[in-house]
Amino acid sequence: MWGDIAIAFVLAFVVTFVATPYTIKIAKKVGAVDIPKDERRMHKKSMPKFGGPAVIIGFLVSTIYLLIVMSMEQTINLFNFEEYGKKLLGFLGGILVISAFCIVDDIKTIKPLTKLLGQVIAAIIAIAAGIRIDGVTLPFLNFPEISEITSFILTLAWIIIVTNAINLIDGLDGLSSGISVISAVSLLIIFVLNGSSMVSIILIAALAGALVGFLPFNFTPAKTFIGDTGSNFLGYALAIISILGSAKTYTAAVIVLPLIVLGLPIFDTLMAIIRRVIKGKSIKAIFKADKGHLHHKLVARGYSQKQAVLILYGIAAIFGIFAVILFDSGIWKALSFLLIVIVAIAAGYKNFNVPKTGKERYECTQCKYIYNPKFGNEKAGIKPNTPFEDLPDDWVCPVCGEGKDVFEIHE
Repeated sequence: MWGDIAIAFVLAFVVTFVATPYTIKIAKKVGAVDIPKDERRMHKKSMPKFGGPAVIIGFLVSTIYLLIVMSMEQTINLFNFEEYGKKLLGFLGGILVISAFCIVDDIKTIKPLTKLLGQVIAAIIAIAAGIRIDGVTLPFLNFPEISEITSFILTLAWIIIVTNAINLIDGLDGLSSGISVISAVSLLIIFVLNGSSMVSIILIAALAGALVGFLPFNFTPAKTFIGDTGSNFLGYALAIISILGSAKTYTAAVIVLPLIVLGLPIFDTLMAIIRRVIKGKSIKAIFKADKGHLHHKLVARGYSQKQAVLILYGIAAIFGIFAVILFDSGIWKALSFLLIVIVAIAAGYKNFNVPKTGKERYECTQCKYIYNPKFGNEKAGIKPNTPFEDLPDDWVCPVCGEGKDVFEIHE
């Protein structure tokens, strides 16, 4: 098993790592470029946003290769009573549909409702192929079997929610891809402990490998974005694989553990929906982007992009570890772990939240140029004693031309 996991991870990593530079070139040719048109965007220069196809290709090459080889070795059977072959075809069909809609969105931009239609079609294809949440058994909720209509609605809602959760949290360099890596690794551990099918284990290992291969190009300062194609694929894949991996037994793993693992993006999405409905006073307001996501709030409090991303990585990791402990050791050990982490964070919070004095120096992570507020930047019309926060949004590094978003406090 571990050899197959290693192959799935490494092959996906290598293919994605090699393919990503090509997608950067393609993005510039086809116009899949993110141009900062409003204050909501955290970057200040045009950026390729076509990294998704590289991740998808790495994932598909790895999984298709292994599934063929393992079928030839007869270590897996895709055509037994569980019908994994049919389910995987449905999964692939959904990937193709959601990719087609989102590639158009990355190049030309489509309306949110049109993109939602693509997500719904992709979800229905997967459900029609047999990928369903059929039952949930919990100490306080016992539904070992649910009706076909309830199963359909529950599965459709799960796929749409997770797909949009990953898509909406994609607001900083490396954020959605990094959180997806953490979620994938957490699910991989749970699947192994749960004795889940090798199909689901291979799928989640390949997804993690593809993302690790993409992260060097996406982590701040990013060379490319994953785009809507990538973020929608990640959410869709995590939703589908979590169902496949938890479907062997009717346990809390079916919904609750993936829900905890993906707790951070799901929470951010639910809060965004509530916030937008209250502010816009209509359901249509849900589709109107804003600057109220968790990553926006962290940057607004003075954290750099890299610091905000690492903080959210840490929170996502805590969710993942909590889910693993909950599954392996029970609720009391999981809760005690969480309590200790919360106490430790509360005790040390002030040490990592030192108020800014306005005299800090800022370093460009691209070329190492240091902006000193004391001297300003007179060639660009910036007078001495101008705090970094007061620099114009269109100000760029005088050495390499990068925007303000790549600067960090120089210690």
